[in-house]
Amino acid sequence: MSHPTPRSKNKYRRLAPPSSFLIGSRCRRVTVTSSPPPEFPKLPRKQSGMMWRLAGCIFCVFLSWPLGSGPSGAAAGAPEEQVRIEVLFKPEECGRRSRKGDLINAHYDGYLAEDGSKFYCSRHDKEGHPQWFVLGAGQVIKGLDVGMMDMCAGEKRKLTVPSTLAFGTTGKGPVPPNATVVFEVEVFSVSRGPRSMEAFQQMDLDKDRSLDKAEVKEYLKLEYEKGGKPREEPFYEKLLTDIFWKSDQDGDGLISAKEYNIYERDEL
Repeated sequence: MSHPTPRSKNKYRRLAPPSSFLIGSRCRRVTVTSSPPPEFPKLPRKQSGMMWRLAGCIFCVFLSWPLGSGPSGAAAGAPEEQVRIEVLFKPEECGRRSRKGDLINAHYDGYLAEDGSKFYCSRHDKEGHPQWFVLGAGQVIKGLDVGMMDMCAGEKRKLTVPSTLAFGTTGKGPVPPNATVVFEVEVFSVSRGPRSMEAFQQMDLDKDRSLDKAEVKEYLKLEYEKGGKPREEPFYEKLLTDIFWKSDQDGDGLISAKEYNIYERDEL
C-alpha cells in the first residue's frame, strides 16, 4: 500500500521483591526472584519482519496490542457489578500508584467464593516468579484490571470479583459458570508500561501531539547509544519502516497521539 506524502512538520521505579513471601494460609512459602518482563505481542495490522524483533525492550513504547481475556458472558447492556476491594496491607510510603497502562509485577491467588477452594496460585506457576502484565489491557480478567488500580509496590488486597468481571457464564477450567471468585493479590513493582505518556513526550520534540520519523529515529538512536549498542543508519531506517507500517494507521506519515495510545491512557 502506498502512503501519501507526509505533511510537513517543524522541527520505565521497580522495587525488588522480598526473598520470601506469603499471602494467606493456602499457598506455600517459596523463594522467588522477579522474572524479566515479557515480550509483548505485536500489533496485528500487518506482518512484520525480523527488524522489529531485534528492537527488544527498548521499543516497548511501540509494542503491545491488548491481549483479550475472553468474553465475560455478561449480557449486552446489563448493569455491571462491581469488584469489592479490601486492603490487607499498605506501606506507609506509597510511591507510584498503578494506573491504566502501567507494567505490574505481582502475585495473585484465586479462590472460589462459594467454598473457598483454590483454583490458581501464581507461586506454583512459572517456577514461582511473580507475574508481569500491563494493567487495564485485558491481559488478566477484568476484575483484576479494575481491582488493582491505584495500588503501590508492597500493597496487598483481597478482591471479590463477580462472575461478570471474571469467567462469565461459561467458566474456565476449575471455575464453574457464573462463579464469584476471590483473589488475594500482592504487588511488587509498578512501572511505566509500553506506550507511556512519558515516552511519547520524550519523542514529541515540537509538542504537536504527533510523531514523525525524525523524532522517532532520534529517540531510537539515543536509546541504543545509551545501551552501548549504537547501530548503522540502515538499521534505523528498516526499523522506522516497520514501526510506521504498524502504527501509522491512516498512512499520513505521522503517528498521532490517538494512533500511539492503544491503551487509551487518560493522559494522552
